[in-house]
Amino acid sequence: MKIRELPRGELEKMLEAGDEILECYRLLAKTGDNIVGEVLRGEGTFYEWNHYPKGDVYDHETHAQYFYHAHPTELRGGEHGHFHTFLRAKGMPADVRPVPYDGDVEWPSGEDALSHLIGISMDKRGFPIRLFTTNRWVTGETWYAAEDVIRMIERFEIDHARPSLPVNRWITAMLCLFRPQIIALIAERDRGVDAWRAKHPDKDVFEDRDLELTSELPISVEEQIAEVRAALA
Repeated sequence: MKIRELPRGELEKMLEAGDEILECYRLLAKTGDNIVGEVLRGEGTFYEWNHYPKGDVYDHETHAQYFYHAHPTELRGGEHGHFHTFLRAKGMPADVRPVPYDGDVEWPSGEDALSHLIGISMDKRGFPIRLFTTNRWVTGETWYAAEDVIRMIERFEIDHARPSLPVNRWITAMLCLFRPQIIALIAERDRGVDAWRAKHPDKDVFEDRDLELTSELPISVEEQIAEVRAALA
């Protein structure tokens, strides 16, 4: 569905989220800071693959979670690093269940079950440039069908001040402003996994290291906000 075709109520929520993102940028810019710098503040030397902040960020009321990390330079594809966002079992709709799986790898279960929602690539200036989804092995998640993951998006909220209130507000708003694109990417994720499984029936598709990214899309906060404003006008 195109942005101009969305219900007015959803567009208004998206615009509010966009304004929240711009406000976070405004506050950080006053001290020469940015989103990535905030999440790395006080963490010492920045090492590839390590999670930042240490121990991840987890909201014990909403059960939303995120962390930031970077791959080796040759694998970064123009990004500085990226955020991974999740929802844990306690925050999920009560009726969701993992997809059937008969492979050899043990997935997180019970209260430890978690679903990856979306990845957010960041440039060297600390601004978002891309959204993406991944195969199960990348994040070690429990795999839920796209329609269930889509229901989880609006439940993602980091509603506390640590380690950075601007980052927590920003990442919560990002999943709202770009909700239509995230929904499309999650649906594309499942179509891609199904197509890969059909071509490689002898492999466990969820653990196949040849399938890492399952969907991706370049983004611009400013362009998204402009399109939402135009749709509301």
